[in-house]
Amino acid sequence: MTVPTAPAAEKGADPGTDPGAEPPDSGSRHRLTAVTGLAALSLDAMASVAYGPEAIVLVLAAAGGHGLGFTLPVTLAIAGLLAVLVASYRQVIAAFPDGGGSYAVARARLGRRTSLVAAASLVLDYVLNVAVAVTAGVAALTSAFPDLHDHRLALCLGVLALVSAVNMRGIADSARAFIVPTAVFVGAILVLILVGLFRDGPVSTAASAGHASALADDATTVGALLLLKAFASGCSALTGVEAIANAVPSFRAPAARRAMRAEAALGALLGVMLIGLAVLISRFGLQPVEGVTVLAQLADASLGHNWAFYLVQFATMILLALSANTSFGGLPVLLKLLARDNYLPHVFGLRADRQVHRHGVLWLAVVSAALLLFSGGDTNTLVPLFAIGVFVGFTIAQTGMVLHWCRERGPRWAAKAALNGLGALLTGVSAIVVTVTKFHEGAWLIVVALPLLVLLFEAVHRAYAGIGERLGIGRIPEPPHRERSLVLVPVSSLTRLTSEALTAAVSLGDDVRAVTVCHGDTEDLAAGEALERDWALWDPGVPLVRIPSERRALGRPITGYVQKLRATEPGTRITVLIPEVEPDHLWQRLLQNQRGAVVAHAVRRDTDAAVCRLRFRIGSP
Repeated sequence: MTVPTAPAAEKGADPGTDPGAEPPDSGSRHRLTAVTGLAALSLDAMASVAYGPEAIVLVLAAAGGHGLGFTLPVTLAIAGLLAVLVASYRQVIAAFPDGGGSYAVARARLGRRTSLVAAASLVLDYVLNVAVAVTAGVAALTSAFPDLHDHRLALCLGVLALVSAVNMRGIADSARAFIVPTAVFVGAILVLILVGLFRDGPVSTAASAGHASALADDATTVGALLLLKAFASGCSALTGVEAIANAVPSFRAPAARRAMRAEAALGALLGVMLIGLAVLISRFGLQPVEGVTVLAQLADASLGHNWAFYLVQFATMILLALSANTSFGGLPVLLKLLARDNYLPHVFGLRADRQVHRHGVLWLAVVSAALLLFSGGDTNTLVPLFAIGVFVGFTIAQTGMVLHWCRERGPRWAAKAALNGLGALLTGVSAIVVTVTKFHEGAWLIVVALPLLVLLFEAVHRAYAGIGERLGIGRIPEPPHRERSLVLVPVSSLTRLTSEALTAAVSLGDDVRAVTVCHGDTEDLAAGEALERDWALWDPGVPLVRIPSERRALGRPITGYVQKLRATEPGTRITVLIPEVEPDHLWQRLLQNQRGAVVAHAVRRDTDAAVCRLRFRIGSP
């Protein structure tokens, strides 16, 4: 069993006398720069420009053409919140350079339980982001090629397998692989905006021709509740802003400075794209139509229905599918921190040579695949569950930063606390509005899953605490002392394996006994007598003990014998050494009878004896 202490500190080489020198084996080449960090950890946020403005337009369309006139003001409000969030998370990065984002902030300033709520919200959001991103990307592909619609689930699983495989090679490799798609998408959107600003009107409406309008005909007023709902829906464009702060340890040194640069670049690019698209929506007077995205209409109106239009669509499709990579960059680091604090199994804290937390990557891939199977690859099934968790995390992080500035003070602490307080208020209201408006569409699942995940963290923590108490972690143990050692070796016949096992046993223990289980039928009695005769002729210097058993069982008679020895010889350390053949080929294990596994399981379950499984390689003939 794993000892319930924090995983070992990550290895670092001695930098020597030159403080600016990079340690030769520090794994720096497998970490992120500001540019590669932007590609690896911002795809979720970047891709949100494909559905954030549309979410605003669809809500405002309920108020008719008059409601669409508020698209730009609502977007400007979201951009203002984006600026607050970026400034806040830059402060989080500087104050908590070990990563973890809202979990780290809450753990330090808001208490253990609140930090677990933040962690649970982030875990749920990251998992849902993978499923939503993959299904949205495949939906864009099947929209262009309708013949693939019936194969969307297989396509979703294929894209998920591709992104998972790339991330198993390391976050730096995944970043390098996704730099080009990210650059093409951002470049295409910026060109679309720039060209559109010089247009007097739409150059083409071919994309929306023949599609029914989603605009309400009889609405003329815009209420505060509608604007608030539009603001909350459009805030889906802010998902992913926190990912860089969660994965600071993945950056090259100085990690915090590079992460802050990446966060600022993300905020600037995302803000420019959101505001630019909103300006074009108002400039061209676009209306939402069924079956065509707002971004597609903007590309058609600005660039024309030509190769540039299809380039924007293809780049959007690719980036939507690959935006799942944000979760693969941020969640494994968060799971590592939870494992360090004993809220998850310590296996999530292990890291491979390429700075990969492979168990976190594999877990994320498996759970995301289960969500894809549950939804059948349908985006609309998953979207109502999305973005609630991230707003909870936003609110907790900024509330924690308010307390951080109030305690730490420092230059301009009051202004910083006010900024974070405003952000906490806005994101808190957005979280409530999104949850209420989407509750009956499936958001209730998140409301249920969030506390269940917190309870799971608590259960793991209690288990580790109990194990730690029994092991006496933090206390000086008694000095070691020698006790009599008895080694039991289960045997069924005389072979070279028996000789090897007894040789190992007499090297380990003061007393060695071979044990064999004999059942009551005639065949087994005859086999037992034959083994005793052969044993006497062989005379290995180790006694053979026959354990009678009325039932055809193997593990229970041996554990009964161990328990009897424990009662009669309380000061003796008992070890059960189980000899097993180790075949040359994996498929040959199917030829084995698995008796060793049965005995080992029974001894571990019913006694406190040590179990040693001796693997003997027989080699090729």
